[in-house]
This record gives sequence, structure tokens and C-alpha cells, in this order.
Amino acid sequence: MEPTELKQAALDSGSFPNVTARRLRNVVIECFAPRYLYGDRPPVAHLKALAPSLSASDFSQILLIHTCRANQILGDFIREIYWPRYAGGQTHFSNGEAKSFVTRAVDDGKTASRWSAATIHKVSGYLAGCCADFGLLERGRKSVRKLLSFHSSSTTIAYLAYNLHFSGLGDNALITHEDFQLFGMERADVVEELKRLTLHGHVIVQAAGDVVRIGWKYPSMEALCDVLAQG
Repeated sequence: MEPTELKQAALDSGSFPNVTARRLRNVVIECFAPRYLYGDRPPVAHLKALAPSLSASDFSQILLIHTCRANQILGDFIREIYWPRYAGGQTHFSNGEAKSFVTRAVDDGKTASRWSAATIHKVSGYLAGCCADFGLLERGRKSVRKLLSFHSSSTTIAYLAYNLHFSGLGDNALITHEDFQLFGMERADVVEELKRLTLHGHVIVQAAGDVVRIGWKYPSMEALCDVLAQG
């Protein structure tokens, strides 16, 4: 469906009796569509195929990838703030640190226009809350949250690698893509994870120095999703 069709279908379904029509429109048009209905072959079809069979954790990690593509500030926040603190042995994270990150982004001209103090405060809360929703930080309405252990699964890595491959990326560009950094992975980590995928028969990896060649076993994302859905 087109986003407007999906919005109307959601409204007509009666499944959201406590949500106003305006709020439902915002959820579908401004939240769901940019994340899952973009491109010539929207990822929503693959997600629908995977949803019944993947664990909640695996499915959430795949949703995180598409969410960060649509909301770049969240991706930058995870890459630039969460993982350095996690790697540095920090155990807690405050909303004040999120606010400082957003303020610096605005000061550096990374937003289309200058954000107000109220918007900065709101977005800061969204960043921390979203990280909690995806399992990077503890949940709850808290000003200080614990950093949680967060590791990518083989299913997530297979999905992401094939997704990038079918987007047209070459093998050596693929292994340095910023999407892998959402899971705290650098180039060497990606290569090792791809090598582990050979045990599942998903890829064949040949690495020699700085050159990596990947043999792709499945001809399409649909074929990969069929295999992942079968476990």
C-alpha cells in the first residue's frame, strides 16, 4: 500500500479506538512509512515474512536498522555516544548526556533549521527512550538509565549483509558500512561475523589482507527471508 492507503485502512479497521485520526496519521505517515515503506522494494514485505518466525530480539534488531536509516540522529547517537561509552566500561547514561549530544548536533548545523530549547529537550528524551525500546538502555521513565548488554545475532547480520548487497554495494564497501556500527562492529568484526555465517551456509567468505570477497548463496532478499523464517 501507499502510505495514505495504509493510513485509511488503519483508520477503517477500527483497531485503534483510543487513537485520534490525527495521531494515527502521524504514526503511519511520519513514523511507519519512512522506516518501512521506502524505496522501489519496501522492506515491509520482508519484515512481514519474517515476523511470525523470528524471536522478538532478532526482529527488533532488524527494525532498529530501518529506524536509524529513517532517523539519522538516532543512528548517530548510537554510533557516537552509546558504543564509545559501552566500550569504555560505563554502566549508566543520563538524559543530560543525550541533551548535550543533540545540542552539539544543532550547533554543528546538522539540522535543517535551528531547534528551540523545547525541541532539543523533547528529542533528547526520544533518543534515550528509543534506545530503551530497542534494548540498549534499561526501560522506564528515568533520568539515568543502565547500559544493557547488546549483541547482534547471526540472523540480523545475514539480513543486513544481504540487504546492503542487494542495494548495490560491493563487498569491500559493504563490510565498512555504518549500519554495522549500530551493533558496535568495525570492519574486522564484520568480516568475522560473516565468516560465522558460512557455518549456516548463508555466504562464502574469502579474506586476504585488505581484500574481501563474498559468495552470496541466495538470489534475492525474498529467498533469504524464506530461509531465515525456516530457522
